[in-house]
Amino acid sequence: MNFFHRIRALVVKELQSVVGSPSSRTLLIMPVILQTLLFPNAATLEVKNASIAIYNRDTGETANELVQRFAQCDAFTEVIPIHSQAALDDSIESQQAMLAVSIPEDFSRQVANGETGAVQVLLDGRRSNGAQIAMSYLQQITENFMKERAAEKGHAMPSETITRYWFNPNLDFKNFLLPNLVAIITTIGALILTALSVAREREQGTFDQLLVSPLTPEMVMIGKGVPAMLVAFFQATLILCAAVFIYHVPFRGSLFLLYSGMFFYSLSLVGVGLLISSVCNTQQQAFLGAFSFMMPAMMLSGFASPVENMPKWLQNLTWPNPVRHFVEIVKEVFLKDASAERVFHLILPLALISACTIGCASIMFRKKTA
Repeated sequence: MNFFHRIRALVVKELQSVVGSPSSRTLLIMPVILQTLLFPNAATLEVKNASIAIYNRDTGETANELVQRFAQCDAFTEVIPIHSQAALDDSIESQQAMLAVSIPEDFSRQVANGETGAVQVLLDGRRSNGAQIAMSYLQQITENFMKERAAEKGHAMPSETITRYWFNPNLDFKNFLLPNLVAIITTIGALILTALSVAREREQGTFDQLLVSPLTPEMVMIGKGVPAMLVAFFQATLILCAAVFIYHVPFRGSLFLLYSGMFFYSLSLVGVGLLISSVCNTQQQAFLGAFSFMMPAMMLSGFASPVENMPKWLQNLTWPNPVRHFVEIVKEVFLKDASAERVFHLILPLALISACTIGCASIMFRKKTA
């Protein structure tokens, strides 16, 4: 009981320093609210308000109808009529248009004869990702148009590939982003608070007082880690509630499995934060150390780009990265209703990372306090 009483006293002290003042509470809550509002609307791969240039050299009804189909697409809010090939090229070079479409003179005749009408599309490679997505919209419009024309003429329907998207049928980017945001916010909360806590004690000169108190280095580590984990759980819960009740992202899995994964993930981040704080003497050093860890961890987590797209040697380097494993847990529990076996399989690396980082931090703490 004496052991738990000492740790509880240190945990209460840390929580008072973290949430004791209105400004501290604001700094814990406001970034979460701002990121929840901004990320789903700003960080999106959907193409909206794109401009398209169209050089229609065919005056036939079929070509004109296809142009109208392009103009009615919600993704293209600006349609630029072009009257020469040079102007078409210039629209891409000057970035007036993301896509440039050239319809040949015999397009209507080809469609009337049951042939596949050829349409040339130029893409702005400087905006490669957005241009490719916009191109997929354009292809879908053209394919639907050609199928309708073929059916009207009684021609044989071309072969068709029917695509179904599991777990996110409408390809809503919010359904992908917000579960990832749970992992990102948890990372910031747990890592920064833990890394700065010990460095703050050293700067204020109170760390030596902890050492002469009846607290072992392990007790100090637990007392510093628990408040950071509680703050991370609180921030992640805010994101979770906003995703489900405000943005209506479907939650298909188990809260117990999600929070079990969150516990081991927060524990691994606390281990990293304690390891950083054990080798830093100032808060500035601790913050730079945490930032140096966070940026590569985010890039190698699969949040920005799939891990499978990385080189094989880089994929192997992502295994000690706790962010990678928790991003998988959140997405699979959120959207897929992952089984307990699958979640525990992903939790195992987090448990190993926690044991390694906390063990190394304990050794460093004992060396520092020797």
